[in-house]
Amino acid sequence: MTTDTVNVPKTMHALRGPALVLTAVVALTGSGAGAAVAAERPAGSPAMRAAARQVLDAGTPGYLARIDDGRRIAVTAAGVADRRTGRPLTERDQFEIGSNTKTFTAVLALQLVDSGQLELDAPIGRHLPGVVPNGDGITVRMLLNHTSGLFGYTADPDFIAGILRDPHHVHTEQELLDVAFRHEPLFAPGTSWSYSNTNYIVIGALLRKITGKSLAELVQQRIAAPLGLRHTYVADPRATGTGRGYAHGYSISFAGPEPVYTDVSAWPLGGFAGAAGAIISTPGELSHFFSSLLSGKLISARQLRQMKTTVPLPEDWGKGGYGLGLMRVDSPCGTVWGHGGDTLGHHSTAVTTADGRRSAVTDVTANLGDTTPNEGAIRFRQAASAAETVATCQMLGKPVPGEVFDALNGG
Repeated sequence: MTTDTVNVPKTMHALRGPALVLTAVVALTGSGAGAAVAAERPAGSPAMRAAARQVLDAGTPGYLARIDDGRRIAVTAAGVADRRTGRPLTERDQFEIGSNTKTFTAVLALQLVDSGQLELDAPIGRHLPGVVPNGDGITVRMLLNHTSGLFGYTADPDFIAGILRDPHHVHTEQELLDVAFRHEPLFAPGTSWSYSNTNYIVIGALLRKITGKSLAELVQQRIAAPLGLRHTYVADPRATGTGRGYAHGYSISFAGPEPVYTDVSAWPLGGFAGAAGAIISTPGELSHFFSSLLSGKLISARQLRQMKTTVPLPEDWGKGGYGLGLMRVDSPCGTVWGHGGDTLGHHSTAVTTADGRRSAVTDVTANLGDTTPNEGAIRFRQAASAAETVATCQMLGKPVPGEVFDALNGG
């Protein structure tokens, strides 16, 4: 049996790849008992069904994978979208895509490069004078590929403590930057790599300065409308118009004898994630976005080459490289391009082939709230990571490596 309480997560960990990482500790009052997790509904391949079962068995309320292998689309939907009502999760549900948002933000910046309004190697201080410390030494490119050295505001414990004292406070862009700039840079610009949500908050400010429009307006006008994405938008500050088709996100803690869930779906994602991680989408629309991007429908071929020019990642990030809001992942079944996204209640991935013809989007409707390793948290991470690999291999039409099967089976 599992129980619902309102303990807020201690730490939201990045499971794999880029993430909007938040650290939290507090207890509030709220929801009652939730519904038991529903059984998996037949869908997808045997390998994906096995992956979904393991993710659910690890404690996740819901899991979804949408795989387009270039010939057909297969969807695996398992568990519930809402623990309170027991409503099943479906491929049509909107969900928080977290740091997959960074790819949207980068596309908007590169569209301005295409139009001659922005230069990748121009200092950010040219457009935002006095806003960023050492702004004359940090280029737009450095912000987009995380080589700026700017401290990530979500790594500040006081910032997180503030969220937990008032989880419904809507932070301004300046408040987020003030938190970041209280800290010294991690390194001199361009000399190393460190993933920082601050970089993309700055890019959001840059976009508004050049265009005079908000991120929400730009996403709608320059990406969602041209691609026909009806359910992709910036949470401003919360998800809206979700109706029944909304996948609730849960912080989950395995620190006690039973898993503890906190529904964080009503928290203002846009109020602390902004241009770094505040977009809401659906599996199909997120897939369409990445496929369109990689097939050259959103930016010029020249800017796509820039976007795919990567810098090396640290060993603990896995094999691959980071470009301009786009990650190269050298998976066991082949190289793919995409991003990952973590919010307090979701862990998602979106990958595609270099030509955009194949794609895979996954979403785990929970994220970890544990600060110290424990058996439940380790199992959660292993199941989520193995399921990601299965989805990528299925997309590429390659057999799933034996060690991944072992991980799914607890070996």
